[in-house]
Amino acid sequence: MTVPAHLPAPAWDHIRTGRRPEPENVAVVADADVATEGVGGAAARRGALEAGLLGAGPLEPLLQLHGVTDVVVNGDGSVWLDTGGGLVRADVDLGGPDAVRRLAVRLAGLAGRRLDETSPFVDGVLPSGVRLHAILPPLVAGGPHLTLRVPARTTMSLADLQSRSMFPAGWGEVLVRLVRGRVAFVVSGGTGVGKTTLLGALLGEAAPSERVVVVEDVRELRVDQSQVVRLEARPPNVEGAGEVTLTTLVRQALRMRPDRVVLGEARGAEVRELLAALNTGHEGGCGTVHANSAADVVARFEALGALAGMSPVAVHAQLVSAVDVVVHVGRRAVDGEVHRQVETIGVVVPSRGGRPEVVTALSRDARTGEPGPGWPRLLEVLRVSGQGGVPVVLRPPAGQIGTRGEQGSP
Repeated sequence: MTVPAHLPAPAWDHIRTGRRPEPENVAVVADADVATEGVGGAAARRGALEAGLLGAGPLEPLLQLHGVTDVVVNGDGSVWLDTGGGLVRADVDLGGPDAVRRLAVRLAGLAGRRLDETSPFVDGVLPSGVRLHAILPPLVAGGPHLTLRVPARTTMSLADLQSRSMFPAGWGEVLVRLVRGRVAFVVSGGTGVGKTTLLGALLGEAAPSERVVVVEDVRELRVDQSQVVRLEARPPNVEGAGEVTLTTLVRQALRMRPDRVVLGEARGAEVRELLAALNTGHEGGCGTVHANSAADVVARFEALGALAGMSPVAVHAQLVSAVDVVVHVGRRAVDGEVHRQVETIGVVVPSRGGRPEVVTALSRDARTGEPGPGWPRLLEVLRVSGQGGVPVVLRPPAGQIGTRGEQGSP
């Protein structure tokens, strides 16, 4: 077979051996016809080649849109995107189920994964940092389904989130002292509400000298710190070997001299190791957990503990001494628009029956402008965290706790 004159030998070798072209080879191919197509035409060709060979093809422009957090493709070929207010339909034609399947298989290859009848679903990270999930029929109805989670392009600070009305102004110092005081906490909420974004911003308030060890299933958390060690789980290969679980990684994290152990998302048996770590002197540990409300966090830990063989009594005993605060994030409609917001800050306290409960300290739903029943306990937690006495200014003024229309609330 004759090698085209405009195709460099390294790129042809990659194609012939089934390996994807390197970005520099794509650029050489695209720039080969500058003389005939002009600089603008060559640039457009390069963009199309990079999207088709190294990127997400027709979905690439959506991934580049400002504010997009998720792009999903349903089995009927429809494409949807989320910019923070929920999914909306995108006008993109992917060319039918076969074309979607080819796109899914190619993206899986870019993520270093295999997607076919013997391995019909995949979870991985593209070279751009976009998180990929794809699943094929017959495990899912219709055609292939793809879900792309777009990482934040910049690391958000607490000040950035406050300016975007994620939490009222009066709550800022509470959140800062929560981290700087090395209080153990979890960020709870549903899918796509900003849990990971908030956790990253909170960790940005940690002391620069602290060694932060982050354990994640797929790398998503962005932390603006000088000492961040990232551990990422590994799925089994096609032979079912080589898996490295979150449980294993949490154990490894404890041997790496961490000042903070961070679990990106508690979703399985690894919660046992995390609770044990927080009960053995590893202060300031934190993570995220899926829950419909702050009050549901205890039930969620019970369910996760069961996966690790822990009884409810064991989970209760570990949880009440391991986690002090729950920061719950949700979506809230304000003037016809949906916003991601911190809805409540609660404290974990034991109940008379022995089962812990989360008691609200601050809530956007407070109508009187007063803190909730958990506020005294929150003050106590912050006092014993090494910060000394809590100043009166920490108590949010009336009008900075409530809901829409009040000062500091969107």
